[in-house]
Amino acid sequence: MRVLVVEDARPPADVIAEGLRDQAMAAHLARDGLEAATKLAVTAYDVVLLDRDLPSIHGDALCRMITERDERVMVLMLTAADSPGDRVSGLSLGADDYLAKPFHFPELVLRIRALARRRPAAQAPTLRVAGIELDTIRHAVTRDGKLLDLSVKEFALLEALLRTSPAYLSAEDLLERVWDEHADPFTNTVTVTIGRLRRKLGEPPVISTTPRVGYRIAGAAARDDASRPG
Repeated sequence: MRVLVVEDARPPADVIAEGLRDQAMAAHLARDGLEAATKLAVTAYDVVLLDRDLPSIHGDALCRMITERDERVMVLMLTAADSPGDRVSGLSLGADDYLAKPFHFPELVLRIRALARRRPAAQAPTLRVAGIELDTIRHAVTRDGKLLDLSVKEFALLEALLRTSPAYLSAEDLLERVWDEHADPFTNTVTVTIGRLRRKLGEPPVISTTPRVGYRIAGAAARDDASRPG
């Protein structure tokens, strides 16, 4: 899941983004309304956490811009103003939810996930391919009925591969979907995480690698190219 955190106050923005990454979300940051508009123009996000009082482009104006887009993005408005009138005015701008500061982080995570499920053409909460079942709500993965112990990044990487199956995802695609926008494109972190995930998924191998193309999980439980290194 891709989340754009639009917040001009640096410490809370950084804390929120890091917390969301720990929850297997690809969190990007924008420090003002103009930067947010630029990122929205080039990246498809599932949810935008939008601070209302922003420089360059006010949060209210940005909210209208988002809700008028053809490709709908869910908006969770974050603000220190918590009167009934503030909530009504925020929702009337097209925001899908409204959360007053200060807030409890677990509640924020639950609201983000709920918004992602409500998004038009929302992604299925449970994925089943090649004997693997991934439940995004319970954050659980099984293979042939056996529960697997995956790290946050392993879970997010597996979810990306399952959602794209049987198509390929390149290492660059996976960096963008699973890590954040500042990930080093020359790092071997994708290869290392794929290796750990393969070991935990066990036999027969299900993650195929094609050089210069990428990785995929096909519907069949075993494929000739699934044993290739990489």
